[in-house]
Amino acid sequence: MNTINASHQKKLVVLGSINADHILALNHFPHPGQTVTGHRYQVAFGGKGANQAVAAGRSGANIHFIACVGQDSIGEQIKTQLNHDQVNTDAISAIEGQATGVALIFVNQSAENCIGIYSGANSALTPSYVLQHQETIKTADALLLQLETPLESVLLAAKIAHQAEVPVILNPAPAQDLSEDLLRLVDIITPNETEAFHLTGKVIHSDEDAADAAFILHSKGIKTVVITMGSRGVWLSEEGHGQLISSFKVNAIDTIAAGDTFNGAFITALLEQQSKANAAQFANAAAALAVTRAGGQPAIPWRPEIDAFLKKYNLLPDDNH
Repeated sequence: MNTINASHQKKLVVLGSINADHILALNHFPHPGQTVTGHRYQVAFGGKGANQAVAAGRSGANIHFIACVGQDSIGEQIKTQLNHDQVNTDAISAIEGQATGVALIFVNQSAENCIGIYSGANSALTPSYVLQHQETIKTADALLLQLETPLESVLLAAKIAHQAEVPVILNPAPAQDLSEDLLRLVDIITPNETEAFHLTGKVIHSDEDAADAAFILHSKGIKTVVITMGSRGVWLSEEGHGQLISSFKVNAIDTIAAGDTFNGAFITALLEQQSKANAAQFANAAAALAVTRAGGQPAIPWRPEIDAFLKKYNLLPDDNH
């Protein structure tokens, strides 16, 4: 377990989704009309918001999470687990008459996944709910957002943060159309290749393609673009100056929480005053550890594990906390 005292640290607020993940490992994804037999089944806590909050908490962040669960036993269990993972849950409410969100996840033998989601209580994270917790956002040192909750709520949270001069980090997942109004409020955007294509129309096969996609996102007013590219690493572009931060070579079991782990760890490192390149390397290490384990949140590593992994590669920053 992480023993870091987060009380003196900068405050990260995550606003996002909570799901119960039902994960079935298969040799291959079914075709329409086909029934396939799985060889491993797991129920785990997930949702992009919760995964990123847990990744930040286990990485050592002072993390506050704005979210909704259903009035059901699994919602209570998730809140208990989040507290164990060093996540402040004061802004998580149980919504009467709603079930906690659900994700149905297939994982194939190549560690790829496909996911279907029922939003459940996540749909209750409305603009009025955001307003109830606006002081939490205004007093943050960074706000991390994703797109599994109502888009109008994401936009409002970004506006509140922007007006309070709180940096806004958007993980634009799952991929969908986004307004220029929202993108203008974003300081750091962290799409994967699919999401980058959706936002820019650029298919990313090379570093040059990643640089082109980053340029398009910069043109929308976003200063820092971080495109996650799986086993290749991440393309980090700051105001048009880009570089590849290579990934670590590991044997992947599944990639369910890899992107979420990267996001939570990346922002944690930034709030510790690490450079963006070092933060991306730290987050790559966290994601590398996560893909070597099954499931979403259960796979997310704790800070001592990340530090030990980086030390093995002689990459632990001198000023690491």
